[in-house]
Amino acid sequence: MIGASIDFLVLDRVQIHVSQEAQRVATNWIGSFKPGVTPRPTPKTRINLLQLVDSHGRVVVASAAAAGRPALSTMRPPVDNQIQDGTVCSAGGECVMLVAVRPAPLEIRELWGGEPHFVYAGMVQPSLLATDDLEIFTAAGVLLTAGLIAWGNWWVGGRSMRPVAAIRETMAEITVSDLSLRVPQPPGRSEYALLARTANQTLARLEEAVKQQRRFASTTSHELRTPLTGLRARLEEAVLYPHDVDPRETVREALAITDRLETIVDDLLVLARLRAGGPVAHEPIDLGILVKEEAAAGMGGVPVHVRIGRDVNVQGNRIQLIRVVDNLLANARRHAETRVEATAERVGDHAVVTVTDDGDGIAPQDRERVFERFVRLDDGRRREPGGSGLGLAISRDIAHAHNGTLLIEDSPRGARFVLRLPLMDGTGSSPVHEIRLGVLHFAGEGQASAWRT
Repeated sequence: MIGASIDFLVLDRVQIHVSQEAQRVATNWIGSFKPGVTPRPTPKTRINLLQLVDSHGRVVVASAAAAGRPALSTMRPPVDNQIQDGTVCSAGGECVMLVAVRPAPLEIRELWGGEPHFVYAGMVQPSLLATDDLEIFTAAGVLLTAGLIAWGNWWVGGRSMRPVAAIRETMAEITVSDLSLRVPQPPGRSEYALLARTANQTLARLEEAVKQQRRFASTTSHELRTPLTGLRARLEEAVLYPHDVDPRETVREALAITDRLETIVDDLLVLARLRAGGPVAHEPIDLGILVKEEAAAGMGGVPVHVRIGRDVNVQGNRIQLIRVVDNLLANARRHAETRVEATAERVGDHAVVTVTDDGDGIAPQDRERVFERFVRLDDGRRREPGGSGLGLAISRDIAHAHNGTLLIEDSPRGARFVLRLPLMDGTGSSPVHEIRLGVLHFAGEGQASAWRT
């Protein structure tokens, strides 16, 4: 199709140019005619075949190249269409591209007494057009061009797909046991470079996640093995020395160890559910009221002073948020000397809950470690030997599940835990209430009353 179109365009353009040039040469020659004088044409262009032919087909005058030839054509343009063009081929196979011009009637009367005469101007058709050479050359050119385009596409495609092949080969070598490999990253910001960069970032996150999982599995097995070993030792001792061991004491110790195991397993299940990100029911919750209720429900030991603002509303899961508040309050009571302070306020577009104790505090280098699973500082182990070491890790995961944060911030004395959760609506200020469990004070209204449990 492309070759045929090229052939047609070439032939059409050649014929148009030859026709235009032949018309110009014929018209110029006719313009030189005078009554009784017909000059012999001396063409200086490629249109070298010129003849003046009378109405009987006799050649009157011809150019040197057309001398001795019969009339170039039998075309007789009519009066209403004085110029015609075409290609005439002889029996010998020679073809001539020409135009036939009929002079104007006035010129015919003045020059030849009214007898029609015709002027033919043309040239021998080039061999490229007269033979199949044009078609052959065109077909060869099209095939060569198509081959070059196909080879270029293959080369460019292979070159562009080389990075993808390298990425695929490297990805095939990566296994769960060894995630340290990284795919080759091409330079620049092409799609392949962005793909390789994203793949390496994903591999880095995956490697870190696997490392954390392995550390967690190792720590979990250690934390579970320790009480199980203790439980086995107590039971074996009771079996081997029945007369020297008090069965009731052994059962009590076994139950205590079982309680610790149950606590660890329950906390691990909570962590697994939080990390799985399963759907949980959310509802509007006033954090101020929740903090006040949980602080009151856990009365005993060190008093808790609660300061809450109005309408500290968040969207969340009540059971999970209660667990966070309970963990923070229990942790503060465990480490406080004389006082625990809990607040719930609106700060900007966040609800902020703070729980502060007046104990020894947490060293800056340990403030992130305490949120890791099974991490328990020496003071915590001493104050609560049976703890699981998962409470703060669970609390932080719950905060993250609610699009919030849980951090330890600076405090003049003791530890200060800060929980931030997004508010349900815009910012606003509200009167503040001062509550002390055991004695309730209302501040901000200029009134005070006592409340005892």
